[in-house]
Amino acid sequence: MENLVKDFLNQKRFAVIGSFRNESKYAYKILKTLLSKGYEVYPVNPRLNDIEGIKCYKNISDIQYSVDVVNIVTPPLITESILKECLRKGIKRIWLQPGAENQAAIKFCQDNNMKVIYGICVMLESLKEKEIL
Repeated sequence: MENLVKDFLNQKRFAVIGSFRNESKYAYKILKTLLSKGYEVYPVNPRLNDIEGIKCYKNISDIQYSVDVVNIVTPPLITESILKECLRKGIKRIWLQPGAENQAAIKFCQDNNMKVIYGICVMLESLKEKEIL
């Protein structure tokens, strides 16, 4: 898993999907952490137009840029539909935050040759990785 984490964190463009309504939401914290580490980050939430001046996309398909990693912070049933959209867009690196995953989501990723990280938090790993580099 360590090499997979390094591969993901060596990418440049992340989409973060979840709730950004306030600073206590994990998607918001992840967005801020990744931005502070110098990543290009595209927040995705169908109910928001922007987050503190950052354009928020309604879905993955609306992002006109190449996305290297999708970080998902949603309930598992929503996660499954997001993964199908990622597959259609050709995104092969998926980071399922703790609580966003279930066996069906993990199996979907594996069955479709998507690299998947689950059970660990991108914020903690990005802090560790940047200290090592």
